[in-house]
Amino acid sequence: MQAIAEGKLDEAELSAAERALLEYVTKVTEAAYRTTEEDVRTLRGHGWTEPQIAEAVYITAMFAFFNRVADAFGISPQGYLEMNTMTK
Repeated sequence: MQAIAEGKLDEAELSAAERALLEYVTKVTEAAYRTTEEDVRTLRGHGWTEPQIAEAVYITAMFAFFNRVADAFGISPQGYLEMNTMTK
């Protein structure tokens, strides 16, 4: 959990399917216009279903939206990761 929270995917104990999904949502976050049908086929190949892939995109987009709104209004981070004992 800590490695994921810190963005250290190479240190996280992830299945190939989980890694593929996290790599995909990273791409959605950084450059959604670069996602391709091949990316989705790769996820399907790892066993992810269409509803699961769609949900991952929706959640990623929702967090991006909330972060941009918070940044625009100058809302400071709330420290949730620091408060969560699972990430320590």
